[in-house]
Amino acid sequence: MKHFINLKDIPSKDLRKIIVDAKQRKKQRKKLNTLEPDKGSPLKDKMLIQMFEKVSSRTRISFYLAIKQLGGGTLTLRPNELHLGQGGETIADTAKLLSTYGDGFMLRTNEDKKIESFKKYLNIPIINGLSPSSHPTQVLSDIFTVEEIKKKPISKLKICWIGDSNNVLDSLIAASVKFSFRLSIGCPKKFAPGKDVKDWVSKNKKKIFIYHDLKKAATDADVIFSDKVISLNDKVNKKRKKQQFQKFKIKKEIFNYTKKNCIFLHCLPRGDEVEEDVFSGKNSHVWQQALNRVHVQKSILLYCFGKLR
Repeated sequence: MKHFINLKDIPSKDLRKIIVDAKQRKKQRKKLNTLEPDKGSPLKDKMLIQMFEKVSSRTRISFYLAIKQLGGGTLTLRPNELHLGQGGETIADTAKLLSTYGDGFMLRTNEDKKIESFKKYLNIPIINGLSPSSHPTQVLSDIFTVEEIKKKPISKLKICWIGDSNNVLDSLIAASVKFSFRLSIGCPKKFAPGKDVKDWVSKNKKKIFIYHDLKKAATDADVIFSDKVISLNDKVNKKRKKQQFQKFKIKKEIFNYTKKNCIFLHCLPRGDEVEEDVFSGKNSHVWQQALNRVHVQKSILLYCFGKLR
């Protein structure tokens, strides 16, 4: 049994195995319908329980399809439907209950410590579907997408992130260490990665490049990543934050500074941080990126269930 909580804690060789498996599984599904199971139904009769404390579109749907295509089933819960949310039941008791009924647990939460608490008491694998400091399933899928489009290891590419320092960027930074790729970050000074993140990178003898100039960050990039600058639960002055990010809005002109065949990726949902002609333009692969969540999450599930090829 293995958990999938933070890319920092997972060996590089295991992350690479997940991507290799996902590539094979995607290729093998070309002639299959959406809910047809993979050959051999490797997770036949297994139950994944999902719980969402925050709204979700791609993570919810992609995990549903992932477990179904592996031959298993899923049950999706909201905290206010459980005694954990309203009846005073402890995390320990809820974890023991989930371990009795299910074979795996995927949690999207507002608290990092809640994932660690569940991990302590669960007897089944837990997968982080998003927490304040990490979005590991998203970023591993993004690496899969980059390599699929570029047809080369991400270690040979220059990756650029334009936007806020959030949980997706934290996981992308962790990925830059695990997969050894150059990562440039473009953001206002106030919104640069925190000291803990930078210290972890230094401790692992790696380096990230932070620029407070959009053009410098994007120079010679093979890939530009972005995310919504104003997130749903952002407790800041949103009008002021938008103004602070005005110089970091992703416009078509930015591709004058990148590599000729640079691609644009966005984990969605989108906001004002990217112009429509970029989001829907020839450089954008956001829908391919979203679809690939299914394939990579299948391999993450197999990794957690000890059935990865």
